[in-house]
Amino acid sequence: MPTLQETAARRTTAALQPRRIRKPASWWQPVVAFGVFAGLWYAVAAYYDQVVESPYLVPYPHLVLTAIIDDTRPDGAPTGFNAELWAALGRTTLVSLTGLGAAIVLGILWATVMAQAKGLEKALYPYAVVLQCVPILALVPLIGALFGYAFLSRVIVTVMIALFPMVSNTLFGLHSADHAQRELFALQGASRLTRLVKLQIPAALPSIFVGLRTSAGLSVIGAIVGDQFFQRGDPGLGVLIQVTASRLMGPELYATIIIASLYGIAVFLAFGLIGRLAVGRWFDFT
Repeated sequence: MPTLQETAARRTTAALQPRRIRKPASWWQPVVAFGVFAGLWYAVAAYYDQVVESPYLVPYPHLVLTAIIDDTRPDGAPTGFNAELWAALGRTTLVSLTGLGAAIVLGILWATVMAQAKGLEKALYPYAVVLQCVPILALVPLIGALFGYAFLSRVIVTVMIALFPMVSNTLFGLHSADHAQRELFALQGASRLTRLVKLQIPAALPSIFVGLRTSAGLSVIGAIVGDQFFQRGDPGLGVLIQVTASRLMGPELYATIIIASLYGIAVFLAFGLIGRLAVGRWFDFT
């Protein structure tokens, strides 16, 4: 048991240690930045309204906000834009999540096959790079001729844009398993499937979720790009952007772009949260 002198010394040492000072909340910095941004936006909008006389190029922020939350013009006439905007968002969401799901399955399977042997990796990985580098615009006529110009073609474009991060990150994760643990599995006579399920896939989970978070953001871009390319079937946000731009509907155009950006951010953050919940307790997932 510690003596009275040792106990007193410990208490004195603990009392002399500096206490952790809680930093004040920093909520006001984003608010100030947003206020500066809004002020600059109003200034630029006033310039285009009063000097350039083209208010549709940079509309006032309150008009953009009105286009998002209100379905009437300033004179009280209904526009119907809100219903069209949210319907387009729903269609884009369906395309992006479907393409993302297909990219996840294909990417993990592709990387798993390549991780089984060095020869398979050398044979298959260049095609993943080619798929990433081929301009999507060059393939649009072929995709449309083969699969039509509706939902399926949009999903294919989304998969092509979102697939490579899943392949590359999953392959990196499968190769990141500890070498000593690989040798231990080999000494125990573990089969290739056992090593894959019990060693490589758990080790690859952080990298898989990094690729998933990246592919989730790219899937939104792919859905909007595919929608702009094909322009048939039920319109999504991509078609709505082109329609509002061609009709010089400035507030509606900016409202559509903002909604598309917010949706992309929401998808990115959602899958980032899923990754932290899945592996955050034993891996620094940032």
